Amino acid sequence: MLDLKALTQALGDLEEELVLEMLKEFATTNPSKTEALEAVAACQGGMAIVGDLFESGDYFVGDLIFAGELLTEAIDVLKPVLGSGATEIKGTILLGTVHGDLHDIGKNIFKSMSEAAGFEVVDIGIDVAVEEFVTKATELKPQIIGMSGVLTLAIDSMKETVESLKTAGVEAKIIIGGNPTTKETCEFVGADAFTTNAAEGVKICQGWV
Repeated sequence: MLDLKALTQALGDLEEELVLEMLKEFATTNPSKTEALEAVAACQGGMAIVGDLFESGDYFVGDLIFAGELLTEAIDVLKPVLGSGATEIKGTILLGTVHGDLHDIGKNIFKSMSEAAGFEVVDIGIDVAVEEFVTKATELKPQIIGMSGVLTLAIDSMKETVESLKTAGVEAKIIIGGNPTTKETCEFVGADAFTTNAAEGVKICQGWV
């Protein structure tokens, strides 16, 4: 029987071998889809620990990247059990780093965690022009639009993008993320929510759908 608490802790401690060993062994026991989803949730719990340790300064950016990759590997082990329609798609998130900013670490971690939570994520990359956000949003009609940025200049880019999306009549919840985002910047930009922690961002998105 898979010890979910131990799995959460192992992922939180970034013990790659232990996490994958536990999951591979679990996959051989012919688990039900529900049990597999519980294992995914346990892994997400581990990511939340990683997020907390990063916030408190015990983990660094490299650890966050590693944790994101480990989560992807963990989900890959469980994919055969989860089936192709792994989890029913909860909604679509259009995701990108705003123009003028070339950072993608936070965005990629958020993407991995959102997919693990059952979202379909369309990642349009870094340094994304305002027009591209508008074109893609009009075409895809996502429920949620996520904008990432690490540099302070990203805040102005986010504001510009949000205004253009609203002018174009795009109806989607907008979440912004990255170091410079605060309650104040969120209001300035005109977004619905902000986050500096990928796990928390996913929770916000789940609350919306």
